Amino acid sequence: MKSRILIALVTCLCLFSQASLAKEPLLETEHMRVYSVEGEFATYREALEMAITNRGIVINNVAYIGNMLKRTAADVGGKPLYQEGEALEFCSAVISRRMMEADIHNIVFCPYIVAVYVTKAEPNTVYVSYRRPIPVGDDASRESLMAVEELLEEIVQETLDAF
Repeated sequence: MKSRILIALVTCLCLFSQASLAKEPLLETEHMRVYSVEGEFATYREALEMAITNRGIVINNVAYIGNMLKRTAADVGGKPLYQEGEALEFCSAVISRRMMEADIHNIVFCPYIVAVYVTKAEPNTVYVSYRRPIPVGDDASRESLMAVEELLEEIVQETLDAF
């Protein structure tokens, strides 16, 4: 009996300690949430992809934003901004359907996008960020959009906790 109580207590402590390991955003507005972690781009880029695909979600597109800005910098007179920068676009069939069943016009919130990037100014810092869906409409619509944000937050937290 005592061993069962001890096991239950240890399990609760482990769960509590894991929950408390959640990373806090570096920047949070009503439109975006940005996290940072020390490390290498490729490591966290791969972790992000795995956090998405391990949920059975297909990545629709990868936008190579950093490369595009490098390629066009001379043409537009811009300075280097990123060492690396990509945005992964995806939708969850289940969550997206609920979101659009709640309000057919919520289609504008799909695809979801999570960006991973390293700036020229901070080459050892990896940023992982996402655009926050603004909860609009009736209760069902707002609830479905909050579910999208919960999914994005889970994916980002899993990415940051991978190493």
